[in-house]
Amino acid sequence: MSKVKNIFLQLVLYFIILSSAFIELSCSGHSSNKILINFWSMGAEAEHVQKLTKEFEKLNPNIEVKVQAMPWTAAHEKLITAYASETTPDIVQMGNTWIPEFVALNSLDSLNSFIDNSKVVQSQNYFPGIWKTNFIGKKLYGIPWYVDTRVLFYRSDILKKVGYPEPPKNWNELYDASKKIRKLYGSEQKYAFFIPTNEWAPFIIFGMQAGADLLKDDNSYGNFSDSKFETAFEYLMKFYKEKLAPIDWMQVSNVFQAFASGFFAMYITGPWNVAEFKNRLPKNLQNDWMTAPLPAYDDQKYPGLSLAGGSSLSMFKSCKHKNAAWKLIEFLSEKENQIEFYHLSTDLPAVIDAWQDSTLKNDKYLKAFYEQLQNVIPMPKVPEWEQIVSAKVQQYAEYGARGKVSPEKALKMLDQDVDKILEKRRWILNKEKKQI
Repeated sequence: MSKVKNIFLQLVLYFIILSSAFIELSCSGHSSNKILINFWSMGAEAEHVQKLTKEFEKLNPNIEVKVQAMPWTAAHEKLITAYASETTPDIVQMGNTWIPEFVALNSLDSLNSFIDNSKVVQSQNYFPGIWKTNFIGKKLYGIPWYVDTRVLFYRSDILKKVGYPEPPKNWNELYDASKKIRKLYGSEQKYAFFIPTNEWAPFIIFGMQAGADLLKDDNSYGNFSDSKFETAFEYLMKFYKEKLAPIDWMQVSNVFQAFASGFFAMYITGPWNVAEFKNRLPKNLQNDWMTAPLPAYDDQKYPGLSLAGGSSLSMFKSCKHKNAAWKLIEFLSEKENQIEFYHLSTDLPAVIDAWQDSTLKNDKYLKAFYEQLQNVIPMPKVPEWEQIVSAKVQQYAEYGARGKVSPEKALKMLDQDVDKILEKRRWILNKEKKQI
C-alpha cells in the first residue's frame, strides 16, 4: 500500500512541476513557436513605441516584440555592459553620437544590404544631413527614427521694439539686435542672448557655420585653435564681454521664467522645448515668442548650419532573426507610423513625407525646425566625441566667458586636452596603417 502511495505522490509531484512550468511559460508571454525580437528603447519613447509594436504583432502574428525600457542616464552604460557580457538586444534605439562607438566595438550590423531590397527605407525619404549621421565610411549602421536640431527661440515683441520685425538672419544682425536690446534695457540687469556655457551646442554650431573642421588628421587631433573656429569663438565671447549675454548661467534657474520676464530675448534650443514654452509661458505672452532657423555666417546663405541630432534604429550583429528585426525597423519607418509616433511622443519624424501631417504642418513653431533640418550636418564620427564636447568644450567656454584666459589661449588648451582624449584613436590608426 505504501508503494502505491509513493507512486501516487510522485505522479502528483510530477504534475505540479509540469503545471508550474506551463504557468511560467504562459506568464513569460513568449510562445516558443514565435520569433522573439528584443528591442531596447530609452526614455518615454519606450512606453510610446509599445503601442506601435502591438500593431506590428497583429500584422505579423509569427513575431513577438519585447520592448525593454531604460532611462537615458543609464542607457549607455547598460549597452556597454550588454556588449561585454554578450547579451545585446536585437535592435536598439541609438543616439546618433553613440553609433561610432559601437561600430568601433564591431557590435553593430551594416544595414546596406537591407536597404538595397527595401521599398520603405530609402535615402531620399530623409533629410540629407540626418541620413549622413548613420554612415561610418560607406556603411550605414542606423535608420533615422526621430530627429532634432537646434533653432532660435526669440521674443518677437522685444525684437520688434529694436527694429527687428523679423529675426536676425546673419551674425551681424544677431550682434546688432543684441546691442540694441541691451541699450533698450538701460541700467536694468537684463540681457539679449542666453548662451549658457554648460551647453556645448552653440559653440560647436557657430564654429561649423564659420567653416571650421572641428578635428583634423583623420579625426585624431583637435582643431579648435584653427582660425575659423577661433573666429566663431571670439564672436561669441563678445556677447559676454559686452554684457549682451549673462556670464553666469546659474542666474537662470528657470529658463521659462527668465524668458517670460525678458531677462533674455533669444536662446538656441531644441524641439523638446516647444511644448514646454507653450505650457509654461503666461497666456499673455503666447503671441510674443516664436522660433526661427539659425542666423548664418556672413558669407553663407540663410539659414545657417545647425546640428543633425535625434535617434536611429540599429541592429546588433548578435541578432538571430535579422529579417524579422528589419521588418520591425521598416514598420516603424513607414510614414503613417512616423506620424502616429509623433502624436504619441511629440518626437519629430525622420521621414520627410510625415511632415505633411496637418498637426505638424499647422504648428507655427515647428516650421523653423522643418526649414532648419534641411541644413544640418553630423558631428565628427569618433567614439570620444561626447566626452570632448560635454567635458572640454564646455570647460573652456566657461574659462573664456569669465575672462580667465584669452580666447586664443582657451582654444590652445582645449586642443591639448582633446589630443590627449584622442591618443588611443591615434594608436589604433597607426597600428592599422602598419598592417596595410
